Amino acid sequence: MKRNDAEQIGTLVRQFLRMGGLESPLNEHRLIQGWKEVLGPHVAACTGDLFIKNQTLYVHVTSPALRQELSMAREQIKNSLNRHVGAQVIVDIVFR
Repeated sequence: MKRNDAEQIGTLVRQFLRMGGLESPLNEHRLIQGWKEVLGPHVAACTGDLFIKNQTLYVHVTSPALRQELSMAREQIKNSLNRHVGAQVIVDIVFR
């Protein structure tokens, strides 16, 4: 017997996370964990203390030259990170 009211498990999990208010924190965690994968190990080695507050990603950068380079590519980095997560998690990045 075939069930007509069956739903995909992924849809149900997303609905559960959204109802419990867990979707945003999970996406923020995935974005921070994806920093090294998206930007590479060299950039990840020169950055740290990543955190998200009010849809803004704050990143501590140890090299002034790298900070300037990352600042110029801010929009591209933001789009790549959001695409990596599959959701609009951040709207801005602040490099300190």
